[in-house]
Amino acid sequence: MASFNKFNSFVEALAEKVHNLQSDVLKVLLSSAAPTATNALKTDITEIAAGNGYTAGGAQATQASSAQTTGTYTLVLNDVTFTAAGGSLPALRYALLYNVTATNKELIGWWDYGSSITINNGETFTVDFDGTNGVLTIA
Repeated sequence: MASFNKFNSFVEALAEKVHNLQSDVLKVLLSSAAPTATNALKTDITEIAAGNGYTAGGAQATQASSAQTTGTYTLVLNDVTFTAAGGSLPALRYALLYNVTATNKELIGWWDYGSSITINNGETFTVDFDGTNGVLTIA
């Protein structure tokens, strides 16, 4: 399982009310280019080419829950699945979470799968979010 890495700018953007993680539309996009913690906006990222079942901008990650308990906030997202159709999806390695609702499409975090993955025609790739511990917690 890939580990979540936050973009540095996410912390400031959260404090300055750029993100409303309960109601904003969040998406996952796929990339073969390594992101860095200093990236801040979707435009800083090179995503895989659209086509063969992949839509530019990625797919929506719907909120399963957004709540705090005893002072710890947890964001739980439903898994996102990409299916190659009409051909293979190009080699990908990174899944990135960003906020579509935010004015500048600010980045939140990413997962590094460790090596390139090619999704052949008819195969699926699932970004498997932790349904118990969530995508992220803030204490």
